[in-house]
Amino acid sequence: MKRRDFLTAAGLSALGISGAGRSAFARDGKGARLVIAGAGAAGLSLASRLSSALENAKIIIIDERKEHIFQPGLTLVGAGLWPAQKVIDQNAQYIPEGVEWVQEAIAEFDPEANQVVTARGRTFAYDFLFVATGLALDYTAIDGMDAALIGRKGIASVYAGPQAAAASAQVIDTYIEQGGVGLFGRPATEMKCAGAPLKMTFITDDKARTNGRRDGLELTYNAHNNGVFGVPPVNEKVTSLFEERDIKVNYSHVLQAIDSDRKVARFTTPNGDVALDYDFIHVVPPMRAPQAVRQSLLPWQSGLLANDGWVEANKDNLRHPRYANVFSVGDVAGVPRGKTAASVKWQVPVVVDHVLADIANKESKAVYNGYTSCPLITRYGKAMLIEFDYDGKLVPSFPFIEPLEELWVSWLIDEKVLHGTYRAMLRGHA
Repeated sequence: MKRRDFLTAAGLSALGISGAGRSAFARDGKGARLVIAGAGAAGLSLASRLSSALENAKIIIIDERKEHIFQPGLTLVGAGLWPAQKVIDQNAQYIPEGVEWVQEAIAEFDPEANQVVTARGRTFAYDFLFVATGLALDYTAIDGMDAALIGRKGIASVYAGPQAAAASAQVIDTYIEQGGVGLFGRPATEMKCAGAPLKMTFITDDKARTNGRRDGLELTYNAHNNGVFGVPPVNEKVTSLFEERDIKVNYSHVLQAIDSDRKVARFTTPNGDVALDYDFIHVVPPMRAPQAVRQSLLPWQSGLLANDGWVEANKDNLRHPRYANVFSVGDVAGVPRGKTAASVKWQVPVVVDHVLADIANKESKAVYNGYTSCPLITRYGKAMLIEFDYDGKLVPSFPFIEPLEELWVSWLIDEKVLHGTYRAMLRGHA
């Protein structure tokens, strides 16, 4: 037996689940202890679906955050279209009846002992663990950068939350009025919503054109590798649009440092460090798994996904290869794609199906294909609805929407429809 197969079988055996044995739990989940780490989009969606499917299981969701942020709306706040308050909800509204909410942070994951420990020292044992912590924004990895600088000295960043996104909108307006050099880009790490930096570039360009100020701006997008987007047809389309709109692209430029007083940004490139002056810069920080996850036994042990502590996962079902009773969902999952809210919508049913099959002593064939969606705003009132899978194949949901065309209906989905669909997802209805 291969080592991985042995570890998976051992994990299932520890649960009382095996091909030849019987589940230790009743089919309604009685006797099962399920712990969900995180009350973001993935955690709340899991709690809703699991509580509906397992009437008698003990389900605990652990997260100290009381506010719930609709993160796909941050670019709309940064565009000046939405007020910051519109993307703020309360987690209490979405905790299902019968699910226990522990309002504490998780300090330790111990998959060997099947337990987690909170920052207050409380221990929670589990039969199934769902790691849905989201990720950590590492602004301090950029020398001279701090989230407190957002909204000051020409620095914008929509990722740091609703207030930062609102402050970014003001910085963009000031930049358009005053003119000069504007820098955009993304980090070399994995990141949530890789289309957001492109959106902010397009929004700044279009807003300047609308106000008759575009001639006063020099816009540059600093790509972290040899493309601006990881899906080839989308990369070709965006590159073409950048050329049409006089947006320069620097390839293989990764932001390493900022001198906010002198307004100079330093990038690493294959040919050495490069310093670029700017009047405005939209900063996207490196992103990693939260510290408690990184310091546990859960992350990948080798390969590219090990660098930043992403949870090791089978990309087809999000089950941990070494700990069979652990699943990761959402941004923290160490799979090749899937760091969007739309991905969560497709991941959660697959994970739930596998857990229900384990409890019923059956086998699930549910598969997550890597579905990722990005309504890519290219101008006010127009967007491209980009949907793709692990292979980078475009997988449009609507046959009447051409994914690589700038359409009003794609804008409508992002600006008017997505928020309601997201809330329905949190309640297990979408």
